[in-house]
Amino acid sequence: MAVNDKISALDVMRDAPVIPVIVLHDVKDAVPLARALVAGGIRMLEVTLRTREALECIELISKEVPEAVAGAGTIRSAADAQASALAGARFGVSPGYTRSVGKACHDLGLPLLPGVATGSEIMMAQEDGLTELKFFPAVQAGGLAMLKAWQGPFGDVKFCPTGGVHAGNAHEFLALSNVACVGGSWIVPTDAIAAGDWGRIEALAREACQLSR
Repeated sequence: MAVNDKISALDVMRDAPVIPVIVLHDVKDAVPLARALVAGGIRMLEVTLRTREALECIELISKEVPEAVAGAGTIRSAADAQASALAGARFGVSPGYTRSVGKACHDLGLPLLPGVATGSEIMMAQEDGLTELKFFPAVQAGGLAMLKAWQGPFGDVKFCPTGGVHAGNAHEFLALSNVACVGGSWIVPTDAIAAGDWGRIEALAREACQLSR
């Protein structure tokens, strides 16, 4: 996948078994973290908009680590989507779904993985043409049992469960036919980022890529 290739939400979900949920507090960590994840086999990087440094981190990754595909997480408004696209994000992830966020991402050409937790939210997203969805917060909202229940009425939807997913249970989610990947922060632990332990993060990424789906 070249740096300027257009991607879809399904491309984002299928690239690796895990999309890392990244929280960065220092811009100096952005590039080495991205390089470590790419070296470990993970290219789709969700940098959450939970810190004031997030947009600058996305911009740095986009410019300096062309092998990575930087995305923006925690998109909650059209303004968030616009700022993310301007920073170089190539996909977006939201904790929930509103039509204004969906329209903004569509107009920007920014593939979106919107968060859903109920059947009604899935139906609203589908009405707007979205069939690749983030199930959030996955464990707290019903976990494996909920995903299995959705296989019947929403058999045409692919999910990325995020929230409470970790190395110990990720394989159970990935075994489900309607799960394309999972989202998780366990491969980017805050203590490893703080210590600059990029070797540990690369190793965690390699382990995550071995998860079967």
